[in-house]
Amino acid sequence: MARPPKCRAVSALPNVTYYKPAGIPLRLIKEVVLPVEGLEALRLKDVEGLEQTECSIRMGISRPTFQRVLYRARKTVAEALTSGMALKIEGGVFVLSGSQPQENGVETETVGTQEKDAE
Repeated sequence: MARPPKCRAVSALPNVTYYKPAGIPLRLIKEVVLPVEGLEALRLKDVEGLEQTECSIRMGISRPTFQRVLYRARKTVAEALTSGMALKIEGGVFVLSGSQPQENGVETETVGTQEKDAE
């Protein structure tokens, strides 16, 4: 039996959760799903420019786990962009960063987690 995934800390839920190619009706395109923690990994590494170690600390996960989350997120975004697919941001295993300290040093506010679809 596999170990249950550890919740990943994210700073905020995204304001926009859907992107699609312009000029193509939604009913005619496929969509791929980017988990919320994947978007957070992209934000920390590619937008904020942090090192993977710092990113993993902020998300409350190990560096190898962060690397896997980042790899999957980049692959998903690249697939959507190169194949003309819609990109839907939802789900995942995460908690919002907030006010209650957790045992690993990450402050979290447990406003709920969204379970990731079975892979």
